[in-house]
Amino acid sequence: MTTDMPTTPPAVRQVPTERTFHGDTVTDEFAWLAEKENPDTIAYLEAENAWTQRATAHLGGLRSTIFEEIKNRTQETDLSVPQRKGNYWYYTRTVEGKQYGIQCRVAAGAEVDPPATGDGAPLPGEEVLLDGNALAEGKKFFALGTFDVTPDGGRLAYSVDFDGDERFVLKVKDLRTGETLPDEVPDTSYGTAWSADGSTLFYITVDDAWRPHRVWRHVVGRPAAEDVVVYEEPDERFWVGVELSRSEKFIIIDIHSKITSEVRVIAADRPTAEPAVIRDRVQGVEYSIEHHGHRFLVLHNENAEDFALAYTSVDNPGVWVELIPHTPGVRLEAVDAFQRHVVVSLRRDGLTGLRVIADGSTDFYDMAFPEPLYSVGLSGNPAYDTNIVRIAYTSMVTPDSVYDVDLISRAMVLRKRKPVLGGYDPDAYEQFREWAIADDGTKIPISVVARKGTPRNGTAPLLLYGYGSYEISMDPYFSIARLSLLDRGMVYAIAHVRGGGEMGRRWYEDGKMLSKKNTFTDFIACARALVRASWTNPERIVGRGGSAGGLLMGAVANLAPEAFAGIVAQVPFVDPLTSILDPSLPLTVTEWEEWGNPLENADIYSYMKAYSPYENVAKVKYPAILAVTSLNDTRVLYHEPAKWIARLRATAPDGAYLLKTEMGAGHGGPSGRYDSWKEEAFVTSWILDTVGLS
Repeated sequence: MTTDMPTTPPAVRQVPTERTFHGDTVTDEFAWLAEKENPDTIAYLEAENAWTQRATAHLGGLRSTIFEEIKNRTQETDLSVPQRKGNYWYYTRTVEGKQYGIQCRVAAGAEVDPPATGDGAPLPGEEVLLDGNALAEGKKFFALGTFDVTPDGGRLAYSVDFDGDERFVLKVKDLRTGETLPDEVPDTSYGTAWSADGSTLFYITVDDAWRPHRVWRHVVGRPAAEDVVVYEEPDERFWVGVELSRSEKFIIIDIHSKITSEVRVIAADRPTAEPAVIRDRVQGVEYSIEHHGHRFLVLHNENAEDFALAYTSVDNPGVWVELIPHTPGVRLEAVDAFQRHVVVSLRRDGLTGLRVIADGSTDFYDMAFPEPLYSVGLSGNPAYDTNIVRIAYTSMVTPDSVYDVDLISRAMVLRKRKPVLGGYDPDAYEQFREWAIADDGTKIPISVVARKGTPRNGTAPLLLYGYGSYEISMDPYFSIARLSLLDRGMVYAIAHVRGGGEMGRRWYEDGKMLSKKNTFTDFIACARALVRASWTNPERIVGRGGSAGGLLMGAVANLAPEAFAGIVAQVPFVDPLTSILDPSLPLTVTEWEEWGNPLENADIYSYMKAYSPYENVAKVKYPAILAVTSLNDTRVLYHEPAKWIARLRATAPDGAYLLKTEMGAGHGGPSGRYDSWKEEAFVTSWILDTVGLS
């Protein structure tokens, strides 16, 4: 330890700043930390990093051990299962010692089975399309925004971000010559689509609030200054996306708010045509489309809370003809069309599923899976004319698995199961479904995994994970890093709280807007249910969540500090009212249909103020808290956790609070895989130390 390491947490100056809404005046003494360019802000964040380093110095050995465990269990040189598109098999490789993936392809022949190498080595005849390691050389951060090959395989559109702010530079590569073309467009967002002949590229840009709002058309070989706006969305609640249909017949422009949508299409062989509306938006009605021969499949929620599937004519979109009626409790989440089949992704009873419909038939079958807890979904599938689909399957004990499914014979072929080195035995672990009873009597599902032999007498430590927003489901999944917890006797559980989508659309509706507090009380109910079930005790529970799950962590720390020994809040949305009150901040206006608009509605203002973690810090005994953030995060700004930790120290100074800021990354944290493993080892070692396992 160096002699200049701090011996006490950093002091931060208080500059009272007032805000007044709906007759309510609030003083925020740490508002100045939002001044990102202020040298005092950077100095404070760096001082917090130094204190965190000092406070966790004793965990250095454990961190190194856990990092090595993750690394040694991972097959570092590996190859994804190739996917066929046109005349090529496309895949990604990783190489030992390299941070990023390498995008490749090989020519395809008459073979049906994808090529493979047992050791992850390059396939014979490999063509490297994009090497993330070469692109990232000399950069602190690297992320791809789009990777999009033309229908004929001749060109590649890709975009790069070197800061973590999710603004990408779009480039085009000629795959015939290997040359990167002069075409370059700065400040683009995710998503691109090629015209049928590969001459024209559609892409997206964002407004000052980081909202994707414009779809552009670029002709390869022409200056970006000549690019044309194809569609601009004026309503600040909505954002746009663009893609080429799997059939490669239509450019699809998806226009969506949190609760309303509209779709426009352009024939892919007529890229200069005006976008045609499938159906004008109706407030509260969401729909998406998939091209399937003479029809567009329409997944929608009109008079169908858990969604229904219909179709309409390609030539004259109009009436929606029912294909799968609405069934309460069976949430239809997505539809994928292939030339002779349709596959619907759904969830029922808290589990995901896949339903197959043959073209021209109303009969269907649901794929069956043996484990009591699992997650399954389609994976890739760029080919339209096929009877075989690729699915991804995992559970709390089964590593990520890739299957090819014959939609006619229903035969499933395991193509790859993620290797877990060091002799991993899934039979050494058990997964369980527990249930908690919420304050209003609602049953909340909990997914639990533990090593066999872990005591059920209330003494085991337990990590409880939660999210609970945006109808995003935290389904059961496998994690190599999690084994470092389980093998030390820790139980891992996921609380499937309301606000997520695990139990259908109503589950989501009951955890948003003026029902948001259900998310927090559900999580507390899950923690207490696990204690009653003798899994653990409050002195050995750590809660963990990120982003909106970080809001959950901050809220439960205020509501039930005695229920947890520790809290990990990653990129946490802990000052939601301040952010949602400022429409100039990134993404604020698009969020009003999720949280409410406190600018216009006094009830929403009061409700949000009552649960905001930052607004409700009190002089109580808090659990140990670790907050992790990134300076360049555009989704949850760094100053939310920075202000939260500062106020916690000022209000309840006896607590153990740490703030760790990644000074060169965005919402997802460090971008390289080794860097992300180091970050996970840091968090894991802190969790183990908090429950006395260090």
